[in-house]
Amino acid sequence: MTEPPADPDARSLHSWVLLCLAAVGAGVAMGFVGGAFRWCLNNADRLRIDFVDWTHGLPGPGWLVPMVAAALGAALAALVVRWVPLAAGSGIQHVEAVYQGDAQPPLVALLPAKFIGGLLSIGSGLVLGREGPMVHMGAVIGAETGRRVRLSENDMRMLQTAVGGAGLAVAFNAPIGGTLFALEEVTRSFRAQLVLATLFAAAAGVGCMRLVLGNEPDFAVVQFGAPALAWLPLFVGFGLLTGLLGAVYNRLLLWFLDHVGGLRIPAIAKAALIGALIGLVMFVYPQAVGGGDPLTQMILGGHHILLSVVVGYLLVRLIAGPLSYSAGVPGGLFAPLLAVGALWGLLFVGVFGAMWPGDVTMLAVPMALVGMAAFFGATVRAPATAVVLVMEMTASTSAGIPMLAATGAAVLAAMLTGSPPIYDSLRERLMLTR
Repeated sequence: MTEPPADPDARSLHSWVLLCLAAVGAGVAMGFVGGAFRWCLNNADRLRIDFVDWTHGLPGPGWLVPMVAAALGAALAALVVRWVPLAAGSGIQHVEAVYQGDAQPPLVALLPAKFIGGLLSIGSGLVLGREGPMVHMGAVIGAETGRRVRLSENDMRMLQTAVGGAGLAVAFNAPIGGTLFALEEVTRSFRAQLVLATLFAAAAGVGCMRLVLGNEPDFAVVQFGAPALAWLPLFVGFGLLTGLLGAVYNRLLLWFLDHVGGLRIPAIAKAALIGALIGLVMFVYPQAVGGGDPLTQMILGGHHILLSVVVGYLLVRLIAGPLSYSAGVPGGLFAPLLAVGALWGLLFVGVFGAMWPGDVTMLAVPMALVGMAAFFGATVRAPATAVVLVMEMTASTSAGIPMLAATGAAVLAAMLTGSPPIYDSLRERLMLTR
């Protein structure tokens, strides 16, 4: 095992400047590549919903059409993975392994594989996140930039990590959140040179992405007042329950990887079968599949959703996310986690409101926001990243205090269950397959 990068205080000024300049250049490239990737996925979401609406008007078994379309997209994504095996799954665990010296920096062939494979898998409706491919693409750009400017091996590993963090920043339009992710989750350290490189890469990446997609937050949140501090115990209780749900979700994901991902059938056929199942769900619940941004926007925008529909969406996404990930195609976990967290918060308020004598509808949107951060924190065990990410994506700090308390409670509860952080488990599996 190669030692992580040495203490930056012993480095020359030249190496600091070179790394930071390389981070800016790689961040610019990541911003435009990531902006193009997000633009394609946004249009794929709209086209998919229109396509499903069209199939409802077809004579005969119209439900077969989205099943075939999703199966085809998943199969083609699996074919990409056959050509470039490292393109499978999220890729974040590989970025972590590279930083720790347990794996080699990715080669440039991974970039188009992640881009095309991610469009095929997420665009076809699989419940996967855009951030996994984008973090991995950022790592590729960082590693290739390091090779071209002839950085040392340690500096190259540091640069691929920094630009990987910029990839998350671009994925969620959250430069601070992306920086924290690289420090809190990937490296679990705050070395000065790594901090600077990640800040430069994230700022350059998000700035260029906004040239492509616009300078607006990812979600438009209906205005609400900060919840009264008297409700803080309720948010803490919600956080504790969310921590238990996060631990269950992690175990469910690993179960699917073992029992579905481990099926001894051709990988392309397995992906096609999973895609067909998702396509059937897509015909019935179009908003229940894909990354989940349109559904999250409905919740945060204050749209009224029947409690029975919320339950249906939540159950579907709790199962469809791990099922989709077990297909072994390019795609991440974070974006689906945010949608599940928002649904879970909405459900909690609905159930609590049925028992509470007063009106608690004003807590619906704040609890959905808190649920996004708390569920993310419980599964990934990166609470600071979770809180900052949600605040940046929504440009809202009104629920800041409940969010901090609930996310802390969620992470504590998840830790007490003995369930490890999900990317620790995925990285261990990656090492076993090497």
